[in-house]
Amino acid sequence: QYWMGTDAVGRDLLVRTFMGGRISFAVGLLATAVSIVIGIAYGAISAFAGGKVDLIMMRIVDILYGLPYMFIVIFAMNFLGRSFLVVFLVLGLFGWMTLSRIVRGQILSLKEREFVEAARALGMTAGPIIWRHMIPNILGPVIVYATLTVPSIMLSEAFLSFLGLGISEPETSWGVLINEGTN
Repeated sequence: QYWMGTDAVGRDLLVRTFMGGRISFAVGLLATAVSIVIGIAYGAISAFAGGKVDLIMMRIVDILYGLPYMFIVIFAMNFLGRSFLVVFLVLGLFGWMTLSRIVRGQILSLKEREFVEAARALGMTAGPIIWRHMIPNILGPVIVYATLTVPSIMLSEAFLSFLGLGISEPETSWGVLINEGTN
């Protein structure tokens, strides 16, 4: 009757695996969306501003890169709780730095192109130039980054849930199921 059997409480493990996959995938997508929004905004502003602003903003990214990612996430999870919302927000808030560097590099290469010069000549300010002209031209690398980030964040969420710091009952995720399986 139960293709994968049941857990200690009698719940169908196949259904829980599908439900855990749904939660893990949702966390991966939502956290990636958060990191994409922050990374695009931060990288685009840094590159377009240039000069000392760019230097300071990229040194902040360097400092954040030097901090142990998983330690900070575990620390934040201990203080903020173990809900679905907290898991994807914390993972998304600490996953934007690589994208900001990618976006910065792309914007720096587009900054001196003819269509940007034409927009400046028409009197457009920095905001519309960035959002209307530059961001659509850098979506290729952003989409590639997103496809690589979703499984990475899913793995981080599963690790946190395995440790008991991620998704908690009655919800389930693949990390929770692995933890239950080891017992």
